[in-house]
Amino acid sequence: MKNILSVYPVIFSILCLLWSSGLSGQSSNATLTGKVTGTDGEPLELVNVALRDYPIGTTTNRQGEYLLRIPAGKPVRVVFSLIGYTPEERSFNASAESRLKTDVILKLSQEVIGEVTVTESRKNIGNVMKVDPRMLNNLPTIGGGSVEALIKTLPGVSSNNELSAQYSVRGGNFDENLVYVNDIEIYRPFLIRAGQQEGLSFINGDLVSSIDFSAGGFSAKYGDKMSSVLDIKYRRPVEFKGSASISMLGATAHAEDLSLNRKFSYIAGIRYKTNRYLLGTLDEQGEYDPRFTDFQTQVTWQHSEHFDLSFLGNIAQNDYYFIPRQRETTFGTWQTPLNTEIYFEGSERDRFTTWLGAISANYYPNNDLNLKFIASAYSAAESETYDVLGEYYLNELERNMSSEEFGDSILNLGVGTFLNHARNYLDARVFSLSHRGALNTDKHLFNWGVQAQVEGIDNTLNEWIYRDSTGYSLPYSENGKVDLYYSLNSKSSLQSARFSGFFQDTWQLPVKTGNLYITSGIRAHYWDFNREFLISPRFSISYYPEWERNFSFKLSGGWYHQPAFFKELVSRTGEINTENKAQRSFQVLAGTDLIFNAWDRPFRYTTEVYYKNLSRLTPYQVDNVRIRYLSDLSSKGYAAGLDMKINGEFVSGVQSWASLSVMRTREDVAGDNHGFIPRPTDQLVNFSLFFQDYLPGNPTWEMHLAAFYGSRLPTGPPKAEPWQNVFRMPPYRRIDLGVSKVLLSSTRPSQHRWLKQVKDAIISLEVFNLLNINNTVSYFWVSSSYGDMFAVPNYLTGRKLNLKLSITF
Repeated sequence: MKNILSVYPVIFSILCLLWSSGLSGQSSNATLTGKVTGTDGEPLELVNVALRDYPIGTTTNRQGEYLLRIPAGKPVRVVFSLIGYTPEERSFNASAESRLKTDVILKLSQEVIGEVTVTESRKNIGNVMKVDPRMLNNLPTIGGGSVEALIKTLPGVSSNNELSAQYSVRGGNFDENLVYVNDIEIYRPFLIRAGQQEGLSFINGDLVSSIDFSAGGFSAKYGDKMSSVLDIKYRRPVEFKGSASISMLGATAHAEDLSLNRKFSYIAGIRYKTNRYLLGTLDEQGEYDPRFTDFQTQVTWQHSEHFDLSFLGNIAQNDYYFIPRQRETTFGTWQTPLNTEIYFEGSERDRFTTWLGAISANYYPNNDLNLKFIASAYSAAESETYDVLGEYYLNELERNMSSEEFGDSILNLGVGTFLNHARNYLDARVFSLSHRGALNTDKHLFNWGVQAQVEGIDNTLNEWIYRDSTGYSLPYSENGKVDLYYSLNSKSSLQSARFSGFFQDTWQLPVKTGNLYITSGIRAHYWDFNREFLISPRFSISYYPEWERNFSFKLSGGWYHQPAFFKELVSRTGEINTENKAQRSFQVLAGTDLIFNAWDRPFRYTTEVYYKNLSRLTPYQVDNVRIRYLSDLSSKGYAAGLDMKINGEFVSGVQSWASLSVMRTREDVAGDNHGFIPRPTDQLVNFSLFFQDYLPGNPTWEMHLAAFYGSRLPTGPPKAEPWQNVFRMPPYRRIDLGVSKVLLSSTRPSQHRWLKQVKDAIISLEVFNLLNINNTVSYFWVSSSYGDMFAVPNYLTGRKLNLKLSITF
């Protein structure tokens, strides 16, 4: 109750601020409609139609039609843009409640990469969702501006940790998600234990031009993982631009430009992030010093009209230093309220340094053929070191509200000590050579690719935990010997090579009404470590009927194999399991899209139902964001569910959406005789909402809200077997709210000389965890004097305010 009441002043202050700013009046709007086509007369879908300098915009439907409400009584400019085409701009000065019609023809851009021209010349087919990158800076989340924060709002995607960029998709774990940037696969850190250590993800939102995401049933051109694909393309500059932002959580800056008669272009970004301000809300108090920095650049040399060379480089250093002092956590039930106090000595220091470099040669003799060659190198040096001594006291609290001792300790249930030690180091190197091609004909779109990759990983693990309860070490020993509660000491090394390739074809079949597209392909993979050769056939069917109601249907499926990379091979004793085989998933999904108008505004309703038959699984356990595989075990399982999403202009001119997922995933571990049990990602209900609004008559004031709900996840005691994870964590519930004001824009430029180069300036106030809910991410287990084990929840961040200033120039 205290948490709920304490949020009222915050909400009231924000509402008063909005109301006072909106007293200037509520002006009327006008309606702008029309159709956008290419130079060949074909309608263009998903064209962005947006008001310049305002947060108002929409997209075209399958027929290329759009409808946009624009401010009346003043001049406005509307921009029509689509990746691969030259933007067009129109000016209007409409009277109140008038209706205007404007048709626009977009021309193919000469600055676009050849391969994009090939793919964009066809409909958006296959089981891939296009995500608008303009939404990146609108999310009021801790990861605001990150692609992963936006992905977490989509159907089928779940996350119960706002400090981490990791996410689960349709019952899979974090390691089952593919991420590409400019066709280069991106790897996540290996030794990360908790979200507060994670730092910056690879993807820099300031550089992104397009985001494609598939939650399953993806085509053969994507790699060998079982859950999802996130395909990112970085922007090719067409003029000088730049941006910068600063907030209480860090700062970013980026610049892009062309030179040498537009033959040379670059785009570069630098980021700095610190979670110190947020981590102060955790129960575990102390001196937090997280520092995360990275620099990325993409440089392109346009040698001729048909050939270019580009380089993508990244260097990132994520440092986490922590000196814990004290922790106090209240938990339990109304009948048995409990409290744990812990006093610490020691410190933790972690460092994760990564480098990536890739050179791409791109040859496109015409708009229908693209040949691309990529050479890339990735290196990671990770270290995790800590020595932390803790002394804990477990107490029962007075629950009688009429007592003067209400909330105080009335009974000590246990005291104990623990000492955690780790010296863990990992070095990884990945080198690859690949070729990808695309050929577009009248009826077919062919894609193919081959890749050779070598990997080297060296891993040293030395970690142990000593525990005692009421003076007796755990586990108890009668022979005077002191046994460790947990220990792992191992060295392992892996040197291997992989070879993979794919071929797929997308073609249009003649039907009486509508358009029918079929994509079929096959993927092959060989790994010399276990000498396993894999074949993965995949297909998708998309049908666009010419009905009065704007429906489309899709069906996709196939075999998806996931060979181990490294972590899946390491057993509980630190040894490498040489008998490990690729995990396997047969997937089938069916879905529909319905585009309709409501309140004279466009909406899209999407539904997908899916089933995955899983075999040769490697069971695992999740603690915070660390995944520990049980490579000595094997299981079979399934995942089935329903995903729904509705998005559209709930408020005229701005996009909002809501996603709802229902899912079950189970596994049967071979030889344990417990049958099918919930997998660690078994989450029945997952809901997310992203909502935008602005003040009528004054759209320079915007409101953005992100809400998340995830039902209870399985958990169990430490060192448990999979079948012992019979408990459930509380559901994850969180609301983040942001309010922003446009200070400067091209239509409202500053009169100060040193600010004349600024195109836009926006100030934002964000409220993280608006309702101040204590979300549990994992548990710390303590023993009482009576031998009972108690699960003390590790809570995530509480409510915090964040002030952010963003400019573009």
